[in-house]
Amino acid sequence: MSNRLFQGIIYQMKDAIDRVIGVIDDTGIVISCSELSRIGEARQGVREELTYASDVVIIGGYTYRALNTATKSEYVVFVEGEDKQADRFSLILSIALMNIKNLYDDKHDKSSFIKNIILDNILPSDIYAKSKELHFANDVCRIVFLIKFNGRNDIIPYDVMQNMFPGKNKDYVINVGEHDSVLVKEIRPNYDIREIEEIARGIADTISSEFYTKVSIGIGSVVSNIKDLARSYKEAQVALEVGKVFDTEKDIISYDNLGIGRLIYQLPTTLCEMFLQEVFKKGPLESLDKETLMTIQAFFENNLNVSETSRKLFVHRNTLVYRLEKIRKLTGLDLREFEHAITFKVALMVKKYLSSKNMK
Repeated sequence: MSNRLFQGIIYQMKDAIDRVIGVIDDTGIVISCSELSRIGEARQGVREELTYASDVVIIGGYTYRALNTATKSEYVVFVEGEDKQADRFSLILSIALMNIKNLYDDKHDKSSFIKNIILDNILPSDIYAKSKELHFANDVCRIVFLIKFNGRNDIIPYDVMQNMFPGKNKDYVINVGEHDSVLVKEIRPNYDIREIEEIARGIADTISSEFYTKVSIGIGSVVSNIKDLARSYKEAQVALEVGKVFDTEKDIISYDNLGIGRLIYQLPTTLCEMFLQEVFKKGPLESLDKETLMTIQAFFENNLNVSETSRKLFVHRNTLVYRLEKIRKLTGLDLREFEHAITFKVALMVKKYLSSKNMK
């Protein structure tokens, strides 16, 4: 990553510094340079000279200066020339690269820290000590987005998300799988749920338009303590899993909006099977044909309103009443009664859940 980091800065500075500039690593190899053809060259003896000299040496028409990062002098910058101007340019270059490297390392350490939290790879007792060490704010509002890329294997989810949220100290992109990426985003305390949904929609629309692929996004709940990020991540996972069962047409699913589907998803399959047997004593759910099931779905979508449902189905009101009566005779449940309708709705969701389990 340092190669790309340094090359980006050098590329931007090459016009301002009308000389060959670059960086060599701890093996003496040129890893970044304003002249791309020089990348990969070996600069032998430079690091050895720097160990016996000060921070600067002049060898073979180039001025070399050690890049003293927060840890050690891993890298050396070089500028074409042996004059005072070359010395000044090397100082400017080293300061710029040192600062950007330290910022990157700081961001990288924090990203690794968050990854360990959401994956439960750090003890709860160590979280506060580590956050203090990294100067990481504990008590701000954050939320976890789990982005699952569908349909393409030639793009790297982490790189896509990192480009969408570059260099933001309050947002962290975490790689959690070949097709999955996590965005941990800081939000203001008096947030509006619509703002969170707009963020997710913006991610989905951008990826769709720029990379021609679809994503599914699970959204955890907002947490105000860093240790609760693991919970928000698990909620985002549950949101995607439950969404695959009950909201197949949606690509953005929030844990807080899962409703009864969240409860059903956590029930043992044996309990679900017992529930269906108790509800449909007169006849199994399979006894209802496709047309009847479509009628039931439309009836629920129109809030149990007979007139509105018949209008949407383009059937006479009496025809719909006949179908509802037929359902009552087959199942013992009258959908025109609220309690019966609730029971039937839950039973349909339970059946859908069991079907998804059997497909795995």
